Amino acid sequence: QVQLVESGGGSVRAGGSLRLSCAASEGPVTIRTMGWYRQAPGKQRELVAVVAKDGTTTYEDSVKGRFTISRDNAKNMVYLQMNTLEAEDTAVYYCNANVGYSDYVGGPPVYWMDSWGKGTLVTVSS
Repeated sequence: QVQLVESGGGSVRAGGSLRLSCAASEGPVTIRTMGWYRQAPGKQRELVAVVAKDGTTTYEDSVKGRFTISRDNAKNMVYLQMNTLEAEDTAVYYCNANVGYSDYVGGPPVYWMDSWGKGTLVTVSS
């Protein structure tokens, strides 16, 4: 199963910026959507942003205009540029990818599974 590894988390003051990166451990693989989720203390995990293979993006309302998701299909990587960070953005951020698997080498994907990274902590102080 494809492993996802996040990097780029850390601590920043409100109004600052951070850039998260996520790499898939194996290639070539077929990936449909790639995205970022977050989970704040005491809250459920929520979608932050997702990008389809064709570049179509979707954002959670509170991050629109502040966060930008992008992906590099050749490298199987996804990024999240976070600007104008707020204390409410404090959370563990998880990378997600919807990966296709074939039943023989070189064959087309016949089933799809979600892979998750272990998470990276983002702390925003006010």
